[in-house]
Amino acid sequence: MPEWHHTDHGLHAHFAVGRFVKKSLIKSAWGHGFIDIKLLGDLPVGSGSLSEARVAARYLSKYVAKTFTDPTTRVLGLHRYDVAQGFQPRSVGFAGRSSGDVMTQAATAYGSIPSEVWSSADTEGWHAPPAIWAQWGR
Repeated sequence: MPEWHHTDHGLHAHFAVGRFVKKSLIKSAWGHGFIDIKLLGDLPVGSGSLSEARVAARYLSKYVAKTFTDPTTRVLGLHRYDVAQGFQPRSVGFAGRSSGDVMTQAATAYGSIPSEVWSSADTEGWHAPPAIWAQWGR
C-alpha cells in the first residue's frame, strides 16, 4: 500500500507475501530506490497460516489507518490498500433463525469455535442493528 513518507522524501510502499522472497528479486522488480524487508516473527511454535496472516494484517493495518480521515493527505472515499490478483478473499455467508444457529454453522465450516467473540447485545446503549464479530485463530 502506498504511503507518503513523513519527511517528504517521497512515496513508499508496504506489502506482504506469504513466503520468502530474495531481497535482490524485490529490488530488481521495484526499481524505485531503497528496499527494506521485515520478517514478521514472534509466532508460537506450530502456528499455522491463519496466525501468520493475522500478524501481517496487524502490522499492515497501522499503515492503512494512518491519516485515514485527513482529507489533506488522501481522497476521502478511496481505499488505501489493494489485494494482489488471484488473492481476493471470497465471501462466505450463513443464515439461521438465531445468532447461535449462525455461529454454530460458522464454527462447523471453520472447524473450530471462534477464539474471540463480540456482540452488540453485550454493549450498553447500543442503538444500531444487532451485530456480532467473531475471530478464529490466534
